[in-house]
Amino acid sequence: MGRPSAELESWLLGLWLLLCSWGCLANTELQAPPDKIAIIGAGIGGTSSAYYLRQKFGKDVKIDLFERQEVGGRLATLKVEGQDFEAGGSVIHPLNLHMKRFVKDLGLSTVPTKGGLVGVYNGETLVFEESSWFIINMIKLVWHYGFQTLRMHMWVEDVLDKFMRIYRYQSHDYAFSSVEKLLHAVGGDDFLGLLNHTLHETLQKAGFSEKFLSEMVAPIMKVNYGQSTNISAFVGAVSMTGADSGLWAVEGGNKVVCSKLLKASKGNLIPGSVMFIEEKTRTTSAGNPTKMYEVVYQTGSETLSDFYDIVLVATPLNQKMSNITFLNFDPPIEEFDQFYKQIVTTLIKGELNSSVFGSGVENQFGLSTVLVTDSSDLFINSLGIVSPVKEEGNPLPSTDGTYVWKIFSPDVLSKKQIMKFFLSYDYAVKKTWRAYPVYQPPQKCPPIVLHDRLYYLNGIEFAASAMEMSAIAGYNAALLAYHRWNGRTDMIDQDGLYEKLKTEL
Repeated sequence: MGRPSAELESWLLGLWLLLCSWGCLANTELQAPPDKIAIIGAGIGGTSSAYYLRQKFGKDVKIDLFERQEVGGRLATLKVEGQDFEAGGSVIHPLNLHMKRFVKDLGLSTVPTKGGLVGVYNGETLVFEESSWFIINMIKLVWHYGFQTLRMHMWVEDVLDKFMRIYRYQSHDYAFSSVEKLLHAVGGDDFLGLLNHTLHETLQKAGFSEKFLSEMVAPIMKVNYGQSTNISAFVGAVSMTGADSGLWAVEGGNKVVCSKLLKASKGNLIPGSVMFIEEKTRTTSAGNPTKMYEVVYQTGSETLSDFYDIVLVATPLNQKMSNITFLNFDPPIEEFDQFYKQIVTTLIKGELNSSVFGSGVENQFGLSTVLVTDSSDLFINSLGIVSPVKEEGNPLPSTDGTYVWKIFSPDVLSKKQIMKFFLSYDYAVKKTWRAYPVYQPPQKCPPIVLHDRLYYLNGIEFAASAMEMSAIAGYNAALLAYHRWNGRTDMIDQDGLYEKLKTEL
């Protein structure tokens, strides 16, 4: 055969160069995946990060999750007369897209949260009482507060609309190395302002009245975060979304999401408490020195350890919640004064003493939930009727006036305190939580990157603590770990993402 023509030779050379460039690009873009990843904490943050790390790094990486208590973390249930009720995170917003995705991907079922009528109590009387008639509610709200309820809804919607951008960024695999950079990417300087100013100050400047803040906004802060309107405006906006309609929960309990994510991630659950994390140099099978993290943990009476390429801390770095020591890091890993607020959940089966709330006729008390103003000086934050987590377990309407009530309070309730609200009760169970951070703006969020390949998820709680926020943090940490492992700095902390991705539509 003769020699190929000059045109064909040129074309073949171009093809060869193109194939070479593709090969070089592939080599520079993706490193071999890590051998082992440790995740400390098997709540929604830890299990969602395991789920996404498996998707990014593939089937061969070994993922260990350490959990000293039950899978689910602060998603938990309490049992009353053989039925389970939510004791921790209870409701999910219809725009929480990660939680919606988990339900769909994991084959779970949902149940709408049963609202019922709400009243607001100031310690002496009910300052607002919902009606079962929509038009009467509207008249009451306008009579008491003008159009401030509508304006509040618009304010929250505006915050939500901007925050929804995070889903587009994450769907395009973009990650952020700090909570502040994440918030700035979705809402610019306005969002950082919400982080650093109180809700009271922000809404006061926006023209909301003290009466509205006291009677409509403060009780929602109290039931959701056990705090006043002096929390940061960002977490205040997140809290206000809990007053929206369309809220839902996972049938069987929201903690089921965590156990299903763990299973889907093919993660290995280690029931133990992590005590130390230390960076060490180990020699690989090829004879090369490499930096790894030794995780020392206790399971039962045994103290064990293992080495990991990447470590994610998905539990609050608070000595009373997870006392982890970071050994021999240079520079040392910063210690955080992370204060978490104690909240006690008490479930009581009994008959409410509605006369406490100034209701004239006993059998006409139709409220399912009573919220409490800051001015009440009461020893509870809220009380409300709750349903079991399994829909088929929902009780028939009460014939004897008894229901299962959930009370949130700062401290454990005495029998005398319980009897202030109940004519009689025959069952009470409680769980004490360090439920969420103490919010004191200006709010500083702990870093996500603690060391080269050591990441911290729970810093996002200092912007706002919620199931969806933890799922966002889990995905972000997984993307961050993946991109940093592969040297993909172009996928981290990029400016102008909103405009950039808008033009890609």
